[in-house]
Amino acid sequence: EILPDLRSGLNTLLTSEWFGGQQLSGGQWQRLVLTRAFHRQAALLVMDEPTAALDARAEHRIFAGLRELAKDRAVLLITHRLTNVAVADRIVVLDEGRIVQEGTYTQLTREPGLFQSLWELQRQMSGGTA
Repeated sequence: EILPDLRSGLNTLLTSEWFGGQQLSGGQWQRLVLTRAFHRQAALLVMDEPTAALDARAEHRIFAGLRELAKDRAVLLITHRLTNVAVADRIVVLDEGRIVQEGTYTQLTREPGLFQSLWELQRQMSGGTA
């Protein structure tokens, strides 16, 4: 999506510190990095808050297609937005560096514990639609 806006297309230097270069916004950087990550053939994809700078529509597109995009690899997703892990096969909940819960999204939203508490807070903040 950002390619048409780049001054020199694929040859654009992605820094404003160099002559002819262009600085990207945080959301543009995230789109670029996600695109590169999905097109590489690595067996493990590590994603740490991959959509933090994206708008809600872009974030939805990423997570709606994540299972298909990563079907032949393992994905380690680090996030504080709990609805984003709904597609995960297994969720591991950490508290101060220690594993305190693990399970599926359905299990963890129904069982008392840290995940359910945080999920409930996020659901309330979003108007009860999480």
